[in-house]
Amino acid sequence: PFRERNYYTKEMEGSYSIKKVLPALFPDDPELDYNELSLVHKGDEASNAFLSLKNKSPEEQKPIRKALLEYCRLDTLAMVKIWEKFRQVLFE
Repeated sequence: PFRERNYYTKEMEGSYSIKKVLPALFPDDPELDYNELSLVHKGDEASNAFLSLKNKSPEEQKPIRKALLEYCRLDTLAMVKIWEKFRQVLFE
């Protein structure tokens, strides 16, 4: 739906990025807010955090790994929620 531009709302601010689509579809859900995450909020931060692990002690790695898992969890949940929303719009 995004590649073909079959779905769009003004709240997406001209972008089909998950960081724009998710809050456009779920504006009042704090569970789906990337700004609520600690340390890692977007892809480039995730990449940098992951690359930094090799230079850290196991103790220093713990909060970074936790933040990466939280970020990946939200990315996955976001895709599921967006899919559910599309199914709702299309079939209900």
